[in-house]
Amino acid sequence: MPHYLVASNLRTQRTLASRVSRADDFVSRSRGLLGRTAMEPGEALWIEPCAMIHTFFMKFPIDVLFLDKERRVVRAIENIQPFRLSPWVGKARSVLEFAAGTLKAAGGALPGDGVSFTFPS
Repeated sequence: MPHYLVASNLRTQRTLASRVSRADDFVSRSRGLLGRTAMEPGEALWIEPCAMIHTFFMKFPIDVLFLDKERRVVRAIENIQPFRLSPWVGKARSVLEFAAGTLKAAGGALPGDGVSFTFPS
């Protein structure tokens, strides 16, 4: 059974995702969200290390947060459509991917916002 994390925006104190999966090895980072038809509400994928993503061959748009090594937002991009390439975000150490619309529903995320990852209670 997978172990999930909860991701929260420290500035707004709002939950960004309640079921965060990690992609932190070559195979899981390479696979990412490929082959999926959608993401469920509350779901996210945390890719580390990562400073650039693509949505080639994906079937749905996503929201993305690029995080630095202190897990602060470096850049937020909403509604990246399939078959796109994100910019290279040099200060990013990891990327958090959500279903499109998640960031807006959670009150957004601004550069400098901290993101915490905790185990569910």
